[in-house]
Amino acid sequence: MRIKAEGLICPEPIMLLHKAVQEAKKGDKIELFATDPSTERDVNRFCEFLGHKLLKKSIESGNFYFVIQKDGEQKNEREN
Repeated sequence: MRIKAEGLICPEPIMLLHKAVQEAKKGDKIELFATDPSTERDVNRFCEFLGHKLLKKSIESGNFYFVIQKDGEQKNEREN
C-alpha cells in the first residue's frame, strides 16, 4: 500500500497511516511519502506505541519516505 501525503500537514499523514494500517493485514508493508517535518517524529511514535515495525526511513531534500510493516494486533486492541 502506498500513501502519498506530500503537502499535507500534521495530523493528516498519520491519520492516513492509521487508516491504512487498519485496512492492512499482519505483515503488510505500507509506504508513506510526506513533506511535513513533524511526520518523522509522529511515525516513530506511532510505530513504537502501536507495535508496528519501521523498516525504512529516508529523508532527502525535505522529502520523507517511510516503510512500515503491520505487526499483529494493535496494543490498544489487546487491552480491550
